Amino acid sequence: MTSNEDTRSQAISNIETEYNEINSKNAWPIFFQHIRVDSSNEYSCIESKKPQNKNLNRYRDVVPYDHSRIILKRGTCDYIHANLIQVESANRKYILTQGPLPTTVGHFWLMVWEQNSRAVLMLNKVIEKNQIKCHQYFPLDEKWGPMIFEEVGIKVEFIVKIQSLEYTSRLLRITDMESNQSREVIHFHYTTWPDFGVPQCPTSFLRFLRDVRCTGALDQSVGPPIVHCSAGIGRSGTFCLVDSCLLLIEKQGLNSVNVREILLEMRQFRMGLIQTPEQLRFSYAAIIEGAKQLAVNNTIVNSKEPIDNDDNDDNDDEYDEMNNRKDLIDDEPPPLPPPRGASLTRSMMSDLSSDSSSSENDDVGAPPDKPLPSEPPNHTDVSADLKSTSITNNTYEQNANVTTSSNEDAEISLQTNNSNSEDKKSELRQRCRERNNRIAEQVREMKRRQKETEEWQKLKRSLFKPLTISLGIGIGGGLIALCYYLYMRS
Repeated sequence: MTSNEDTRSQAISNIETEYNEINSKNAWPIFFQHIRVDSSNEYSCIESKKPQNKNLNRYRDVVPYDHSRIILKRGTCDYIHANLIQVESANRKYILTQGPLPTTVGHFWLMVWEQNSRAVLMLNKVIEKNQIKCHQYFPLDEKWGPMIFEEVGIKVEFIVKIQSLEYTSRLLRITDMESNQSREVIHFHYTTWPDFGVPQCPTSFLRFLRDVRCTGALDQSVGPPIVHCSAGIGRSGTFCLVDSCLLLIEKQGLNSVNVREILLEMRQFRMGLIQTPEQLRFSYAAIIEGAKQLAVNNTIVNSKEPIDNDDNDDNDDEYDEMNNRKDLIDDEPPPLPPPRGASLTRSMMSDLSSDSSSSENDDVGAPPDKPLPSEPPNHTDVSADLKSTSITNNTYEQNANVTTSSNEDAEISLQTNNSNSEDKKSELRQRCRERNNRIAEQVREMKRRQKETEEWQKLKRSLFKPLTISLGIGIGGGLIALCYYLYMRS
């Protein structure tokens, strides 16, 4: 074993030791509270509290710091709820922001254009727990047509889409209508991460991170990726913490990583990153699992011998067991939302998933995919992989998130897996197709019953309307006759 491998093993042991010690004492709430106290600071948030900017914040108690906020370069307003996060030791930059409001969608896309960002990472669903958590700011498919934002001179168009089990990736074209220049942006929509919760196990999350890395969207040669959930601090902070720590592990060796210090460094640029003790615990678990995958990847490269991934399955089982414990308490309440705007249109509702879908994780017990890539391949065009891949042609049912996948759709994947896991993945895809078909059938049945009800209501109106008129005439005639009779007697 080389000295580098010795260092890596020791570092994994150190992180795991810290993780197991905190977990055995059920001390995640206490550990999380210490981080909150240590990250308290006096950074100003003056711009966010100006009268003209208050309504541009989704939550009253989550606002951007002045020293790291993104400043828009054109338009009547330079304010947007977003911060630039810099992790210098990992040479990483991210832009963390809230889920766009109806009044800030144009500002959002202007920021994407001005910052030269090549990817948008959306870690929430539009509606969660019956509450609107984000405006529908991007076109879902070709039926939408271009979205034009005249106030900032930006146009966004749908090009192609790829559907996977955990997320959907869309290739969008963004055009600056002032210069008539265009650029392609990849939109990653991770749909299986519950609000104020964590994914079922680290494996699916690490697959998502690997696929994002492979597009080159996190590289220093392009602008910082735009990362958001609803408030832009919980799930978004978790993603950035895991990515930065794994990058440090890869470049500097695992003994150089102090997860707590990295999180404190990130909190200097945006308040409240990592919202709950459970999200912090998941970050540790994902870093440990990702580091082991990197070690496996190194061994494969050096020895050229096949590696048994059964250990990774055991790790997932261990995390699942701990994840089901009820003794971890979320001690931070959700941020208070401002008054909500208008409801989503019916066409927007077609992309929403029910809350129950997030609890039925199709990845439970699934074997891990290939380890995280050491460095993303050189990409002259970050959209090349998306363009060359067959595109799914999913049908969105109104008022439900129903995706009927064909056999070809299920075979689409941004990365290939080893042959031992293909059968299991095929089985997962088959289960997903069957579930989607059941949901689609239920939706069709609901629509059929609704149509029958509407037709019955129309029939009742057509039958009762003549009867009502006849009764009115009869009653009116009787009253006239009675009045005439009384008049004659008088």
